[in-house]
Amino acid sequence: MSLESLAASFKGAITDGPFGSNLARQHYRESGPRVVRLQNIGDGVFIDNPAHIDPEHFGSLRKHEVIPGDLLVASLGENLPRACLAPDGLGPAIVKADCIRVRLRDDVDPRWVNYSMQRPWVRKWAEQHRHGMGRPRLGLRGIRAIPVPLPPLPEQRKIVDVLEDHLSHLDAAGTDLARARTRLGALWAATLSEARRGLEVALPEVADIQGGIQKQPRRAPTMHHYPFLRVANVTASGLDLNNVHRIELFGDEIERLRLVRGDLLVVEGNGSPSQIGRAATWDGSIENCVHQNHLIRVRPRSGLLPEYLEAAWNAPEHRRKLLDVASSSSGLYTLSVSKLKRLTVPLPSLDEQRRVLEQVGELRDSVRRLERQSQRLDRELNRCAGLF
Repeated sequence: MSLESLAASFKGAITDGPFGSNLARQHYRESGPRVVRLQNIGDGVFIDNPAHIDPEHFGSLRKHEVIPGDLLVASLGENLPRACLAPDGLGPAIVKADCIRVRLRDDVDPRWVNYSMQRPWVRKWAEQHRHGMGRPRLGLRGIRAIPVPLPPLPEQRKIVDVLEDHLSHLDAAGTDLARARTRLGALWAATLSEARRGLEVALPEVADIQGGIQKQPRRAPTMHHYPFLRVANVTASGLDLNNVHRIELFGDEIERLRLVRGDLLVVEGNGSPSQIGRAATWDGSIENCVHQNHLIRVRPRSGLLPEYLEAAWNAPEHRRKLLDVASSSSGLYTLSVSKLKRLTVPLPSLDEQRRVLEQVGELRDSVRRLERQSQRLDRELNRCAGLF
């Protein structure tokens, strides 16, 4: 059935918010009745980002009023039709322009309609019916026509109860996962702080630092093709070797540039703090592999475990030091071999390095188990949603 056919029978059960001078900047106040804006309508959830208007002006806009349980639909933006339910405790409120309020019939469970807005089939329908350049728009007419399946009310409630049970388990798993990641960060901070007591050493004292290939040399008969790693291969979660390019090198250059297992590959960065200094350890899975000039190779010497170097490198405290070294007066962030040589790293004993890695490894295993559990619940949730 169309969404319009599920609306209450009174005139204006589906309404857009006031446009233009009917709701302008001068009407907003620090407190008072709420205005529901596009940023309040999340994908299935209400986002509490308050805005208020004068109580007297609210009285003149009562036909746009929102009460708890109303369906709120965004008619503008990506991922249409984005929708949520007005929450309990919202208080007096109206919708703004481009926000559609739908007051539903008594024989329709608002939760059912809210979940129906998120069905993949409805998203595809919206893509075919939206219009406008830049920011897509569905408009009031399109929202009225959104197709919604309508089983009997008891069946609506039964399916929603099953779906929300799955959601609650998924939320609990997500909370546990976030808590475990926080513990992991705290454990790293504590163990590395303990390990670095009086043991900070200059990076060049414990590792060899070298840049990558500056440019592709000219072709010559004695040249050979070798695999080489680029910035795109060093991701936030480790090395991605699905797309490894090849480059031509002279035979004697491979001896100087060949990566060995345990080398830490550090991204020079493109001015972005999130990318600068990102690092991953080379696992030696590809023979005769080299690295490009936007990656810096840090090869630990004896007395510094490669796994410990990577872990210490990605610790929050080291990230702060690295950004300080990489910052410039222009506001951009860049790394170089000379800048890396100014860094220090904690160097506890080998036994202490192993202890730290073992301690954190146990927590990482717990995080991975929670991630697998979350993925299973997510698959089950998608299967359940497919029943719509």
